[in-house]
Amino acid sequence: MSSIDPQYPPQAVEAEAQSYWQEHESFKVSEDTSLEKFYCLSMFPYPSGHLHMGHVRNYSIGDAISRYQRMLGKNVLQPMGWDAFGLPAENAAIQNEVPPAKWTYSNIDYMREQLQRLGYAYDWSREIATCHPDYYRWEQWFFTRLFKKGLVYKKSSEVNWDPVDQTVLANEQVIDGRGWRSGAVVERREIPQWFIKITDFAQELLDGLEDMDGWPEKVRTMQANWIGRSEGVELDFTVANEADESLKKLSVYTTRPDTLMGVTYVALAVQHPLASKAARSNPEVSPIHRAAGQCESRRSRDGDHGEDRNRYRPQGNSSY
Repeated sequence: MSSIDPQYPPQAVEAEAQSYWQEHESFKVSEDTSLEKFYCLSMFPYPSGHLHMGHVRNYSIGDAISRYQRMLGKNVLQPMGWDAFGLPAENAAIQNEVPPAKWTYSNIDYMREQLQRLGYAYDWSREIATCHPDYYRWEQWFFTRLFKKGLVYKKSSEVNWDPVDQTVLANEQVIDGRGWRSGAVVERREIPQWFIKITDFAQELLDGLEDMDGWPEKVRTMQANWIGRSEGVELDFTVANEADESLKKLSVYTTRPDTLMGVTYVALAVQHPLASKAARSNPEVSPIHRAAGQCESRRSRDGDHGEDRNRYRPQGNSSY
């Protein structure tokens, strides 16, 4: 009986196993109607140059799930790709004084080798990079179809702006008031941007939540709040003594139009053009407007974004 080496030599053991997997294309997936299908997709990494322990943790979880499902006899597809398109790649290239394409593809090559050494069960024949024309041409195609159908529109809206990366951040990317990548203090800016008109499908999306058996109630509630559908009316108030035609009409949204006769005042958001105009022309309003703006900036800096449940409804004005 041969003795077992009490020491685990990873360089030898893992290299041998990975060589076998590669030679026999152990994780390459083809269609097989006799097997139940299972698709496991982990969020693609941004090719920043090197993997860190956060990557290892995230992709180890996905790989464990995929291997378990394969042991159950399922036809498992676990692909890998690279979230490699956008301003962060350009900014990193500028910082390192190399062309963006060269910087990005070089990082992809290095990180791919790291992932392969970790032994994850990916079907590398399906690898994609979002910066490649073969990929983003379909995103452009899809956008043009949405545009032709009237399902996208452009308007100005406030965003979280990272002054270092020079890019917009989602609320989830603002950590303690700072950009998750650069660490810079996030600013609130109003810029033109494109929106997808999900309001046309709000009820269909809500109805679909009822079929999500097995999902935690908390998650379904969060999704319902994000969809943010409510039934109400948009009312127009005329602003007295306003010479600017663009500001003469003040629109508000309410779910209780039956209380209209009880309205005593209309409150404006600090960002509203009428509020800014009043602050410029009225010395009594100016300090109030400035203080309200500081509170808004502090709210953004501290990451208090709420549930964004009103995101796709008219905002900014309230009537009482």
